[in-house]
Amino acid sequence: MLKLLADENFDNTIVRRLLRRRSSIDIVRVQDVGLLGEDDPTILAWSAQEGRILLTHDVATITHFAYERVAQGLSMPGVIEVGTNAQIGQVIEDILLIIDCCSEGELEGQIQYLPF
Repeated sequence: MLKLLADENFDNTIVRRLLRRRSSIDIVRVQDVGLLGEDDPTILAWSAQEGRILLTHDVATITHFAYERVAQGLSMPGVIEVGTNAQIGQVIEDILLIIDCCSEGELEGQIQYLPF
């Protein structure tokens, strides 16, 4: 199963509803792993070290740093960018679809944009 990391400003409502729908989802928040206030490259490095796909609303900077890691030949397990105006129900369905249809490592070097 895919492992996820929710960025510092990721909507906690989405995290809670994902866990309510499927309690077996392996998801942690940046706040829970001691990365609160860390910069994007540090969060992406930790995500890579732990093999976790990053969930974020930060389309402004994360994308740049994620692709920079790929260009440098560094691991980047994947990023899921969620629009801030997206309907929560649709985002949850899309994330569950990704979890159900992707195997570990399949999103390596990729950024997915939600909603689909």
